[in-house]
Amino acid sequence: MDTQRVLSGRYELGELIGRGGMADVFRGVDTRLGRTVAVKLLRPDLARDPQFQARFKREAQAVAALNHSSIVAIYDTGDHAVVGDHDDGVRVPYIVMEFVSGKTIRDLIRAKEVTIDQAIDFTLGVLAALDYSHKAGIVHRDIKPANVMFCPDSDSVKVMDFGIARAMADAGATMTQTQAVVGTAQYLSPEQARGETVDARSDLYSAGCLLYEMLTGRPPFIGDSPVSVAYQHVREIPELASSLNPDVSEALDSVLMKALQKNRADRFQDAAAFRRALRAARSGVGVAPLAASESPTDPTNTVPRPEPLPPTAAFSMTGAKFLDEAPGGRLRPTQDTPDDEQPLPAPDTELYGGSDTGSLPLILPSERDHSPRQKSRRRAWIATLVVLTMLVLAGGGLWLYNMMNQQPPPVAKVLVPSVTSLTESEALQKLYNAGLRPQLNRLQNETIAKGSAIGTVPAAGSSMAPNSDITLNISAGPSVITIPADLPGRTEAAARDVLRQQGLAGAPTTTMANSPTVPAGIVITTNPAPGQNVAVGSVVEIIVSTGKVAVPELRGMQQAEAEAALKALGLTLSVREVEKSQVDPGKVTDQSDPAEALVEQGKTITVSVAKAPPAPTPTPTPTPTITRQGSSENAADLLDGILP
Repeated sequence: MDTQRVLSGRYELGELIGRGGMADVFRGVDTRLGRTVAVKLLRPDLARDPQFQARFKREAQAVAALNHSSIVAIYDTGDHAVVGDHDDGVRVPYIVMEFVSGKTIRDLIRAKEVTIDQAIDFTLGVLAALDYSHKAGIVHRDIKPANVMFCPDSDSVKVMDFGIARAMADAGATMTQTQAVVGTAQYLSPEQARGETVDARSDLYSAGCLLYEMLTGRPPFIGDSPVSVAYQHVREIPELASSLNPDVSEALDSVLMKALQKNRADRFQDAAAFRRALRAARSGVGVAPLAASESPTDPTNTVPRPEPLPPTAAFSMTGAKFLDEAPGGRLRPTQDTPDDEQPLPAPDTELYGGSDTGSLPLILPSERDHSPRQKSRRRAWIATLVVLTMLVLAGGGLWLYNMMNQQPPPVAKVLVPSVTSLTESEALQKLYNAGLRPQLNRLQNETIAKGSAIGTVPAAGSSMAPNSDITLNISAGPSVITIPADLPGRTEAAARDVLRQQGLAGAPTTTMANSPTVPAGIVITTNPAPGQNVAVGSVVEIIVSTGKVAVPELRGMQQAEAEAALKALGLTLSVREVEKSQVDPGKVTDQSDPAEALVEQGKTITVSVAKAPPAPTPTPTPTPTITRQGSSENAADLLDGILP
């Protein structure tokens, strides 16, 4: 890429200082104001996509309205024309930004250069930027270490990359685009992972993930794929930061647990509250684990036991005593008690507090009879009551025994749904909805596209207990991949993207080669060549055109031969004839550019071609004149001068 381009006649591009998923960032100079800037250009291969164009422009619009010391400033925007993949022009937009000298938080974390105090300071700076942007109605939606820059000169942080920012007023601002989650999986809030509408509290969750990684050296959740990480954000509780870094205090742990709550209503409700809690944690003051509204109603957390029912007169008596008591709880007369000492019930008095005395016959005092017949009758009723009591106790014991030894009812089974050919996220969602816990297993498959579900173990239609683990087989693509035939003619960046999507890797260094026809920066070919089959994960060498041509040795060739040699290299011939008597006419004797010199495509090469010098003009011989007069000696002398 020509790094000396000047955009809009004003911004001169310098070296490449950053490369992202959709744009390249160059160091530049504003020639009008004489200041250093950073110029962010959308990659040419993405410039035709309306979604990328809209996202790029949205970043400029979002940040242009923000003026804060912790947010990278936007100076200007524009676009410029570049040659596309098929020699057609495309307008590539660019953003001119404040040039920030420093390192990203991601680089500092990887170098293990972030202390706990610095982690708190950096997070306070990010929260200050978020507080400002949220009050302006802008949600960042992609807070992560790579989007925060630390500036050693000012000892401050700068929040960058508002590429997926949205206004809070946009009710449709969810994180899904064409069924794909936008953002970075390790820092997604649960509502972002579910594709729901986001708000300021979603940014605060991501800021909590950022603080967690600065304190522990790793994100809160780690998985085999972005989808599995996103599901952990929705369902799992992260480990305490202090379990990974013993230097983290309990107060900081409590702040993190508050920031990483699944329900956004349980988190900090604004960036200012998060900042206050973080400052308090630095002094050792933590955050309460539950809000007041979530506290138990009963402070002792005990369940009140119901009071026993008051006993009735009838059911408080058992056995023989039941027959030996009179109404109102008075004792019946016995043989040892005189009749005149026993009070009798008033006329028409109901017995035992009610009119229904049951099926047992009651013996009133006035009916007392000590005859043998009455005594025998009394003994019979006592025996009957004892037998009935024993039967009731036996029946109750048998019922209790059966209850204690009863087999538990069979657990309801769930059927394994079919997930074949679904995408990974769709298959995971379907299994979770069925009440199962999928475990990912990636397998090579020659027929099913990479990222699609192959099936499950056990297979679809099987019965399993709820919440059981089930293996979800995901295709890792074919074991052999054909190098795409359309790589030649693409830009280097586009070719690398295609290789990555196919499961291949571009070589870390680019091979440059001369070409008479392929423009500079465009792929000439690859090694192995396009169309060849290679193993998954193979490294492919990308050969890119320099836009130069090596001049051949033309001296000694005939003019026609030299012209043909230059034409084969896309060069043109200019002839300058030089008289050379010692060289055959038509041969090249010199050339303007020496052999093996690199010149621009289509350049005109001037050659010197020998031509014969003109033939000399013969001098006419004078005809002798004989003088007849004079002596014969004069005639002889004259002849001697002529004849040899």
